[in-house]
Amino acid sequence: MNEKESKYQAPALDKGLDILEYLSAQSIPLSQTEIAIGIEKTPNEIYRMLMSLESRGYILRDEVSGKYRLSLKLFYLSHRHSPIDELRKAAQFPLEELANTIRQSCHLSILYMNQVMVIIHAKSPGPIALSIEEGNLFPLPLTASGKVLLAYMPEAERNTTLKNNTIYKKYQKTQQEDFISSLEDIQQTGSYFKNSDSVSGVTDLSVPIGISGNNGIIACLTISMLNAINVDQAIENDVILAEAQKCVKKIEQRIGV
Repeated sequence: MNEKESKYQAPALDKGLDILEYLSAQSIPLSQTEIAIGIEKTPNEIYRMLMSLESRGYILRDEVSGKYRLSLKLFYLSHRHSPIDELRKAAQFPLEELANTIRQSCHLSILYMNQVMVIIHAKSPGPIALSIEEGNLFPLPLTASGKVLLAYMPEAERNTTLKNNTIYKKYQKTQQEDFISSLEDIQQTGSYFKNSDSVSGVTDLSVPIGISGNNGIIACLTISMLNAINVDQAIENDVILAEAQKCVKKIEQRIGV
């Protein structure tokens, strides 16, 4: 730990954030002891923090079991006066229209803490559809959305982002060079269209939203297509790309880009 980090440390705040982050990653309520073990503290160390978080309404304690779970307060706070809300509102109808036209699921993603966050999803109207839950986080280098977001980042920002990315840092030098080259290809073509690196049987098409000079992009529109869909119902790739670009223009008009 360097001097600056030590100077501005707030142990109580760190403890509270550890509790909230740990509870958010769990699917069931947890006891004081279970939470303490999960964040590598003793039960006594987190007692006062649990009481404080409960009194402020961030967590709830079951009257019978005494176990804790997150309340909806964080969700409420995160959705107040958020620019993401405006983007979601602007994208909702165009995305649903796109999904209905091409009969494939699609979603919008943004960069969040060196990861890709899905902020809105439109499901295919077909009986078989790929669903990506809103709010989920995905690794930048392994997703179509992440690659497009990286491709349109200002160079200095992109270098810093990749320098701090654990997946990219594990690549061999030649792999890193190939990866950077692929980002340059995305800029030249204006889209990314390849088989998914993370899900077999899926092809991803991604296009940027909000290109403005060298200031990067606002978000990324991605269509995740199931390769096994009935051939008779399939739509040509160039038609899908054209529809995606039309959708992007509608979203950009709604947000004033």
